[in-house]
Amino acid sequence: MPIQPPPSENAPSVLAVSYNIQKGIGADMQRRPDRTLAVLREIGADIMVLQEADRRFGARHSALPLAEIHAHGWRPVPFETRAESIGWHGNAVLVSDRVTITGHAVLPIPALEPRGAVLADLAIDGAPLRVIGMHLDLSGLRRRHQAKAILAHLVRHPGDPPVLAMGDMNEWRATAAAIADFAAVLQLVPTGPSFHARLPVAPLDRIFISPGIDVAGSGVHHSALASIASDHLPVWARLALRR
Repeated sequence: MPIQPPPSENAPSVLAVSYNIQKGIGADMQRRPDRTLAVLREIGADIMVLQEADRRFGARHSALPLAEIHAHGWRPVPFETRAESIGWHGNAVLVSDRVTITGHAVLPIPALEPRGAVLADLAIDGAPLRVIGMHLDLSGLRRRHQAKAILAHLVRHPGDPPVLAMGDMNEWRATAAAIADFAAVLQLVPTGPSFHARLPVAPLDRIFISPGIDVAGSGVHHSALASIASDHLPVWARLALRR
């Protein structure tokens, strides 16, 4: 059942989720994009920030069939990288029909592995929101370089909307340097352990927000289907956007 919104009178409410979908390959090592889509449908979010959303090799086609994405009433933010891809180094953003896409950009970051970040400017019921999707490196030093690069991109992009940053940080500790760099500018939203999906002990997936956003609820989506559809569980936040 989708996570239900709380009543809100003064601000648009939006449900956002971050999910490393592992290219549609589940904990049973079967590639089943239908399970990934079913998990997203369980959550019922308006904004879905995905990692490992494209296949790793060749033309790097989307791991989720484009026709099925549209059939569920979702649209990928068009980062215009490869013809059959929905992301940039696997980072993608899907939105519901309630969301207007007003801008987008890919954010190059220093990387030894194929990593990246993306930016999407959105509007929900007239309220602006800048969304950052990211998947950081396995190396702690490189993660910190990447965190600083993403924060620098925020400064360089025009406009001053509230910011929601989400993704797979590959970091266990909330006090780690890369987390601390983000937390010096943005507020870390508590969610919980998201990895490994079958026995989650590590909070690798994180959510950050800027001033101008209120958190009505947050957590980890741990259903029977989510525990096998990927090696990560989705993390979510119910947000109230101030006009």
